[in-house]
This record gives sequence, C-alpha cells and structure tokens, in this order.
Amino acid sequence: MPELSASHRLRIGRCSERNRIYLLTANTLGRETVFVDYALGRLVVSQFRQAQNDGFVESLAFVVMPDHFHWLIQLNRGSLGQLMCQTKSLSTRAVNVAMGRTGSLWQQSFHDHALRQEEDLVKLARYVVANPLRAGLVEKLGDYPLWDAIWV
Repeated sequence: MPELSASHRLRIGRCSERNRIYLLTANTLGRETVFVDYALGRLVVSQFRQAQNDGFVESLAFVVMPDHFHWLIQLNRGSLGQLMCQTKSLSTRAVNVAMGRTGSLWQQSFHDHALRQEEDLVKLARYVVANPLRAGLVEKLGDYPLWDAIWV
C-alpha cells in the first residue's frame, strides 16, 4: 500500500454534517508569519464574515495568528472542503493583491475537529481566542485585534 502524504491522511474519514460544530485550523505556507501585519489578517477575517453572510456557516469564534488561524463554526451548508477552499482561495487573492505578490498563501491541507456533544463549546472558544495570550503576543486579549467570539 502506498504511503499517503500528510494532507491526504487529514482527509481520511472527513465528513461534513450540516448543523455540526467544527474547529478548523489552517497554516500559512512554510508557516510564514504573514499576519503580523494586522491589516492582512483583517482580510482573512473578512472572508470568515463573508462565509457567514452567504449562509455557509455560523461563525462562533476565531483567531488569526501570525502564521495560522483557528475558526470555530457551525456548518450550515456545503462541505468543509468547499468552505476551506473558498476561504483560503479568496483570502489568498486579497492578501496577494495587498502585498503585490503572487503564489500560494496557505498550506494545501487543513485540520478539522468535529465537536462531540459532551465537549464544552464555550471553553473551546475561550481556548481559541486566548491563543495570542499563550503565544506571548499580548498581555491582555483586548490588545489583540484579530479575534472574535459570539459570547463577547
């Protein structure tokens, strides 16, 4: 049996269920710290908001870190693959225009975690938005501009 790449292994067993809550994570290509420029990070945030406005998701919480993002969503329609392909594609286009660059921005794959009923949703959202604190980027969460949660 041939050895599968990491991106192919991530897809094994992936399913997309309507109304299910997922934690999605994507990394920049080569873990490049693109989003230390908060204006570029806001371009990713605008794609999260667009996906919600278009009815694909209910965005519950997110954080855009310098080299990755975490996005807690409830999937309303479509598949996770379609959602992430569109989000990553449109954010790549916007960042490339803003930076005057070309090429890929994101690693090919993404990680998804479907929440189980017994998992504490608010606790997970707090974990997501506290990433900048744990990474030492800020001393207070309010000092970091690239996060949001519906409970705040």
